[in-house]
Amino acid sequence: MNAKGQTQSRRYYQGQRFQERLRKSLVALLLISGSVIILSPIWWMISTSLKPMQEIMQYPPTFFPKEIHWDNYIRAWTSPAAHFTRWLLNTALITVCVVIASVFSNAFIAYGFAKIKFPGRNVMFAAVLATMMIPGFVTMIPQYILFAKLGWMNTYLPLIIPSLFGSAFFIFLLRQFFMSIPNELIDAAKMDGANHFYIWIRLMVPLIKPAIATIAIFSFNGAWNDFLGPLLYVNNESMYTLQIGLQTFKGTEATQWHYLMAASLMVLLPVIALFMFFQRYFIEGMNLTAGTKG
Repeated sequence: MNAKGQTQSRRYYQGQRFQERLRKSLVALLLISGSVIILSPIWWMISTSLKPMQEIMQYPPTFFPKEIHWDNYIRAWTSPAAHFTRWLLNTALITVCVVIASVFSNAFIAYGFAKIKFPGRNVMFAAVLATMMIPGFVTMIPQYILFAKLGWMNTYLPLIIPSLFGSAFFIFLLRQFFMSIPNELIDAAKMDGANHFYIWIRLMVPLIKPAIATIAIFSFNGAWNDFLGPLLYVNNESMYTLQIGLQTFKGTEATQWHYLMAASLMVLLPVIALFMFFQRYFIEGMNLTAGTKG
């Protein structure tokens, strides 16, 4: 290759590297901008929780507290008008029961739709998926009337029992995982005398751990942050959950924003910690072909 050809080749590769660097820079800039937009409300919550009430109400607002008040968190949690320790135990009890019931019921139902052949299986599964198009507010009043007639008002049963009947989205997600597992494994287990329940609990469930973790995270998030359910069915203050308890800082005349933001941040921390701890499983759970990795 002559000198002219080498120069053109060098310019071509330099141009390619420049375009690659420019593309990576634009992607990084886009991701940074998106992260700033998403994290701005979280930062505003943290900043407000560390300010005194006078600084919160002043105009123009300040993005960084002039004087940090860490005691806002202690005063918010130990407020005489609130019983956050009791409400934390109530919320934890409901959440644990919902997560266990949701994981068990959805995995069991999904296995039946994926691996057990019975008349009308596809029609029934289509009907289950069709329920995803029904807004929750449509069934709210019938459910309220049903639970009231059953005598479940002012109990945790309306918040826990529905999770035993599965969720259309969770059933669909787990069914796709089960279908990615070869039927030969089930046939081999049947030859050894195993029944479907044994195959499900000892063979199938361990192979779909990422999907189980995903269902657990979604169920935890839904139960922990549920506001409407406890508001409808729980009337006794000692049975309140954290989401209902946060309303104690909101009055008819004024809202204690510094205590409300401090308490809200403490309530949010378990959700963030859970997601960060199970992030790898959550990402794998979104891959509908990961069941064959076992």
